[in-house]
Amino acid sequence: MKLTLAEPRLLVDSVGIISELVNDVRFKIDSNQIELIAMDPANVAMIIFKLLSSAFSEYKVEKPVTLAVSLESLKAILKRVKPADVLSMELDSEKNRLKVTLKSDGTRTFNLALIDVEDKEQRIPDLNFPIKVEMNSMALDDAVYDMDVVAESIALSAQKGKFVVEAESNMNDAHSEIVEDDQTKITGAKSEVRSKYSIEYLKKIIKGGKIAPRVVLQFNKDYPLRVDYLVKDKLSFSVILAPRVSND
Repeated sequence: MKLTLAEPRLLVDSVGIISELVNDVRFKIDSNQIELIAMDPANVAMIIFKLLSSAFSEYKVEKPVTLAVSLESLKAILKRVKPADVLSMELDSEKNRLKVTLKSDGTRTFNLALIDVEDKEQRIPDLNFPIKVEMNSMALDDAVYDMDVVAESIALSAQKGKFVVEAESNMNDAHSEIVEDDQTKITGAKSEVRSKYSIEYLKKIIKGGKIAPRVVLQFNKDYPLRVDYLVKDKLSFSVILAPRVSND
């Protein structure tokens, strides 16, 4: 196995975001992609990450392989990536390590020990989302951080031509309204649909804006939220977040 990325930021940014939600993970690598499906320790958020073979300048995978790693350790290595670096990864089966090479003016090599992770197969739930909102990542970032000023949970609602983000505490409340235009597209909203989610989790998830300038939100009344960041022909980063049901 040898994988070479001319744009290491695709992996660097993704691992940085994912590591805020999960710790030890299993990457499945086959001839088409690197895939990760994992639940956070509290079973509140499911992460679905795919880095496609077409994102790589060199992609050699003789047979499917599963690599279990500590994301904190991998992130520490990826923090050493410089803008001009080309990143390569190779599997050292004999020593049970992942060899990470960074090349620019010189060559730097890191060997990351593979670990044992509970072999629990995560299945992506079959969910029905009547509401879909496509918008700029920055607009979602602003709305979430505005709500963070007043509360610990956020309510998302959609109705025809309008996407609303709200938060309320005992003393304060906040309201952000985004009208459908050429930058924001709302589909499926025939009548108002509203659901509440954790701001703590959303603040971690929306860091996906580093990966892609656009985001897709899908939700339903008192139902999980799916957040998707896509880079065409390169990667997808998605999170399914459980609804917040407490009365806060």
